Amino acid sequence: MHNPKMKVIKLALASVFIVSSCSAFVPTLCKPESCNRFKSSLSMGVTLYGSQGSRSPLVNWGAYESGVPLTSGDLNRNPHPFKQIPSLTDDDGVVVFESGAILQYVYSKGEAANIDSASRRAAITSWIAWANASLDPICFLETPEGKVYDTGLKSPNKRIAALDEILSTNEFLVDGGFSLADVAVAAYLLYVPQFFNGIDLSMWPNVVRYMKQCAERPAYGKAFGAPVQEFLVSSLEGMGGGGEKKKLFGMF
Repeated sequence: MHNPKMKVIKLALASVFIVSSCSAFVPTLCKPESCNRFKSSLSMGVTLYGSQGSRSPLVNWGAYESGVPLTSGDLNRNPHPFKQIPSLTDDDGVVVFESGAILQYVYSKGEAANIDSASRRAAITSWIAWANASLDPICFLETPEGKVYDTGLKSPNKRIAALDEILSTNEFLVDGGFSLADVAVAAYLLYVPQFFNGIDLSMWPNVVRYMKQCAERPAYGKAFGAPVQEFLVSSLEGMGGGGEKKKLFGMF
C-alpha cells in the first residue's frame, strides 16, 4: 500500500538533488552592485573625469585629433589620488592623472603612435613633457598655495623667444605636421588670452601665428566650444596672427 506522504517526500528530495547537481554547472551570480561595476569596467573603455572649466578640454582636443573615443566619467568616482581633474581610466585597471601623462596615453591609443617613426614619437613625448614642466609655469604664475595670480607672458621671456624662433621656420613643432605635441603646447598658450583679457603677445609674432592656426582647427572648437574658438581667433588676429613670415614675404 502506497503512502502518499512518503511519495511527496521522495519527489521533494529528488528535485533538491537535481537542482543541487545542476547548480554545479551554472555560473555563480554576483550581487547587482558588483555585476554593474564589472560590466561598466569592461564596457566604458577610455573614460575621462573632468569638466569644461578645467584642463580637461585639452585632453578632449587630443582625443578628437587622434580619433580616440572618450566616455565622460562620474566625478563622484574620480580615481585621481588627490581628487583633482582631469584623470583618466581604461580597461585592465589603467588609471592616468596629470594632463601631460593623460595626453601621452591618448597618443599611445591612437593610430598615429603605430605609424610615426621613433624620432617623431620621441619628439612628441618631449614636447608634451616640456609643456607641463616648463611652459605651464611661464603661462601661469602661482602663489605658494597654488593660486594663479598672473601670467609670465606679459614680459619678455627667453624660452618663449626661443619658441618663436623655432616657429619662424616651422609650421608646427614636430617634423611631419600637426601632432599632440602641438595640442600640449598650444593648449597652454591659448589659455592665456582666455584668462588674461587684453594681453598682447605681438612681441612673439610666430607664436601668435601658431596659436591662431591651432585655435582654428575644428577639433579645438569641438573640445573648447565655438564661442571660445571665435574669441581666440579674433583676439590673435588683432595681435598680428599672420606671423613674421607673412610680414617678410607679403606685399607690405
